[in-house]
Amino acid sequence: MIRSDRDGDILTLTIDRADKANSLTAGMLADLIGAVRDAGDLRLLVLTATGDKVFSAGADLEEARAGLATSPLWEQLSGVVEQVPCLTVAALNGTLAGGAFGMALACDIRLSVPGASFFYPVAKLGFLPQPSDPIRMARLIGPARTKLVLAGGARLDAGEALAFGLIDRITPDPVAAARDLAVGKADHVAAIKAMVPRHP
Repeated sequence: MIRSDRDGDILTLTIDRADKANSLTAGMLADLIGAVRDAGDLRLLVLTATGDKVFSAGADLEEARAGLATSPLWEQLSGVVEQVPCLTVAALNGTLAGGAFGMALACDIRLSVPGASFFYPVAKLGFLPQPSDPIRMARLIGPARTKLVLAGGARLDAGEALAFGLIDRITPDPVAAARDLAVGKADHVAAIKAMVPRHP
């Protein structure tokens, strides 16, 4: 399930399926898309998950076999996250894997716990990544390192991910660190964000 917690103009969306490594079903993806689209005026949107080991393992295995791995819902989710005018933060409480990369890559900032790892095993599984994921990843870490992760199946620890530029800060409490970034009024934050080139 997806938990939605609003505190004024700060919205936290939490993937709450820790017993299944926070894997995502089609219904959960649709709920995330709807929650982001319906959020209204915000100064901060935080995406996080329950548990202390895994942010998300990507697609639910049963639904992946039934077609979820190539569903357009993944692209729809990353697209709506990228279009949000407020500051968006992926507060990664643990490992980020597979299709779950899309929403994190679409965020403005990625904060991670020290013990997280990062891998996107599409080459091993015989799938292609979602179309926008290699583009966003390459803008963050460059084309060679993107091929290392996607085509070579490399698994990065948090230190490597930080050195590569895949994440922006390592912190024991990513949600608290994300909330510390809510320092300006919503319209001012949106104006500053609009001044920063989306695709350097």
